[in-house]
Amino acid sequence: MRIAMVKYNAGNTRSVLCSLNRLGYEAEVTDDPKLLRSADKVIFPGVGEASTAMAYLREKGLDEVLIHLEQPFLGICLGMQLMCSFSEEHNTTTLGMFDVPVRKFVLPSEFKVPHMGWNTLICSEDPFFTHLKGESWCYFVHSYYVEVGPSTIATTDYGPLTFTSVLHKDNFYGCQFHPEKSAEVGTSLLKTFVEEL
Repeated sequence: MRIAMVKYNAGNTRSVLCSLNRLGYEAEVTDDPKLLRSADKVIFPGVGEASTAMAYLREKGLDEVLIHLEQPFLGICLGMQLMCSFSEEHNTTTLGMFDVPVRKFVLPSEFKVPHMGWNTLICSEDPFFTHLKGESWCYFVHSYYVEVGPSTIATTDYGPLTFTSVLHKDNFYGCQFHPEKSAEVGTSLLKTFVEEL
């Protein structure tokens, strides 16, 4: 099993690598198109800012590489947001695997932004959730959110707003939360992605 993790100067690669190691897998962090194309699974992590991340991807030609990958592909947090069509974070055109925009949270003052901490998933039927049982709590840290659209397979409520917490279309998956920081639920989802999708 060859797992590649997209290098694009965004954070949280170390914690994702550690989570994979606990499952018995190694991953190579790379911005080499050949290595990304030849991997069995690709993970697109991220903690950062959309326009800077997209500038790096374009500089390396990865914007064209990533959208044409055919193996299972998982975006995490910013990684998922960059897989959408557009981000309000510095009005950034993003990769477009999912035809849905990323919006900035605008909420009543009692709801803090960034949305940070544990919250629940409301999941639809999808192989990604095969091994989840009961209520699923995951860990979020984000100031922007993905609107609910045709590719939404799980949602989360924050105040009066319902946003997308998991996307799936073809070989592409995205999690707004951090599975690597989401205890047993996150471990289960990473294991499903690596071993079954």
